[in-house]
Amino acid sequence: MQWYDILFIIVALILIVLSLLQGGKSEGASGAITGGGLNVFVKTKERGSEKVITWLTFGFAVVFLFLALLIMILNAKGPESGDNGTTTTELLTFFKLLK
Repeated sequence: MQWYDILFIIVALILIVLSLLQGGKSEGASGAITGGGLNVFVKTKERGSEKVITWLTFGFAVVFLFLALLIMILNAKGPESGDNGTTTTELLTFFKLLK
């Protein structure tokens, strides 16, 4: 296990905790069934700690995505290993197609 794998696990755990700390914007599933959640699209301003948690969640989600891509590239096996894994050339071709 490399350093980036450990960092990836830590970021994933922090992201899970931050997601669980966020307050619900509506009444949840019971409100959706009974019709109590009709104000889902009403603008509600986040203030104080809610705003901080939202921004932290967004930041850690971006770091999580970046680390996932980095780990995928770093763990790519070349054709000389004898394994039929994804090569770096194939990954670069994939990213060029996304542009």
